[in-house]
Amino acid sequence: MTGSTTIYDFTVPTSDNQEKSLADYKGHVVLIVNTASQCGFTPQYEGLQALHNKFSERGLIVVAMPCNQFGAQEPGNNGAIQEFCQLNYGLSFPVMGKIDVNGATQHPLYNYLTKQAKGLITDSIKWNFTKFLINREGQVIERFAPVTKPDAIAKHIENLL
Repeated sequence: MTGSTTIYDFTVPTSDNQEKSLADYKGHVVLIVNTASQCGFTPQYEGLQALHNKFSERGLIVVAMPCNQFGAQEPGNNGAIQEFCQLNYGLSFPVMGKIDVNGATQHPLYNYLTKQAKGLITDSIKWNFTKFLINREGQVIERFAPVTKPDAIAKHIENLL
């Protein structure tokens, strides 16, 4: 990939098995998060929704990317994931279709994200709720660990809006 690649060059599966072009988010600040419904970090959905509520009118889009690669904590199908997110958290930001973020079946978006924002020990995604902050030009600005609560990212988002 060249240095001119951005997230806009990728598509991701939607919960109804369509492909969503991330180019649809051009001009927005995007927070991409790999998520799971049965994880100790799952309550971060509340904080992600709070970020969405606070900043969406100014141009933030939170994008949840469900993944079952960590402790099998996202075992459900896309329909079950959507239902869980609505019933338990009332999410109004996009929760996409389930993908792999590591390994031989790693989604190309995550291959790109992990090369743009390196991890501490390894570039691989270490657990659910790793967050990538993308600027309005589609470039990866920062990677946040699963333990980083969404409200701690607010000031970083504010700087890009």
